[in-house]
Amino acid sequence: MILFHKYLPALVAVAFLLPVTEANEPIAVAQKNDVIDVWLGTSSRQPSKGIYHCTLNTANGKLTDPTLVAEISGPGFLAMHPKLPRLYAVGGVDGKASIAAYAIEGKLKNASLKFLNAVEIGDGGAAHVAVDPTGQTILTAQYGGGSTAVFSLNKDGSLNERTQLIDHEGASDTVPGRQTKSHAHWAGFSPDNRFAFVPDLGLDKVVIYKSDAAASKIEPHGFAEIAPGGGPRHMKFHTNGKWAYVLHELDLKVTVFDYDADAGTMTAKQTIETVPRDELAKEDAKSCSEIRVHPSGKFVYAANRGHDTVTAFKVDQQTGKLELIERENVRGATPRNFNIDPSGQWLLAAGQDSHTLASFAVDQDTGELKYNRSVVLAPSCICVLFGHE
Repeated sequence: MILFHKYLPALVAVAFLLPVTEANEPIAVAQKNDVIDVWLGTSSRQPSKGIYHCTLNTANGKLTDPTLVAEISGPGFLAMHPKLPRLYAVGGVDGKASIAAYAIEGKLKNASLKFLNAVEIGDGGAAHVAVDPTGQTILTAQYGGGSTAVFSLNKDGSLNERTQLIDHEGASDTVPGRQTKSHAHWAGFSPDNRFAFVPDLGLDKVVIYKSDAAASKIEPHGFAEIAPGGGPRHMKFHTNGKWAYVLHELDLKVTVFDYDADAGTMTAKQTIETVPRDELAKEDAKSCSEIRVHPSGKFVYAANRGHDTVTAFKVDQQTGKLELIERENVRGATPRNFNIDPSGQWLLAAGQDSHTLASFAVDQDTGELKYNRSVVLAPSCICVLFGHE
């Protein structure tokens, strides 16, 4: 609450400022189809009360003030059904760590959520949730429990049942207090949906599974390793499906992998830091949080907590390797999550401790970020998800 009050005066002032434009450049007037839905997952900390919704004007980058659309305890991460207007959240339901399903009703200023059902995870709270591309299976990664859970979906997008709970075994034991056991941190699927991936911070590995979406089952396939003490947190595939980018939470680096889609294997080829070591020495707490690939495939972005920046990288289109472009201040505190809108024009950065959501224009040629002076109050926001068409 201290940080909430600290930032409130600035938020009230900034929220009414116009977006930055060059001299004599008119501000774009948005048409109706320029506005898209934005869904916000939050932590259980006050003043958050659940899932929030706002809109982004893709003509000028302006955000509307978020409103509460579903009360649920700590809906940290959200996922969207690929075919139906359904949203999924991991959080507390009736005092139990669960995954909850919602029907999306309406859109833009009339958007709302209708609770469908929930299924208990059975191994504590989940750090991440993902829906397979066919809309038949959901995966969750349990940080505290060190496990991956699998759920089947009904044809209407509601939850059916938990079909598997797989414990991750072992520990890296490199960073004291952080790697003494498994900490599964993210879950996702390969572009062809044949494999599933779970970066595990405690193991210094990305655990790889074969995936059978129709049966809602996975089976161990192998793993990819990063340097000891890195602490893999999140990963994303390049738009061409040939490269994968794994973000290190603990040592603030990114490892680039070649991905063999036939074999379902990852081979490391480059590791690059997101923030120089001398700058990190000034911070009491520092860690990476999120990584995204620009829709064009030309750029990769990574968020740095403590340093409170987003690092922009240029992607070599022949090799997939990364080259630093810049580091942009997020105009908030503790960027636990950010996302890039489907058009690739805007990056929205969530400040967990400043309770903010800020808008940045993405230069389509250089990948550089430009603060748009549109920032809204987003209580303890830790997930940014764009809406269903």
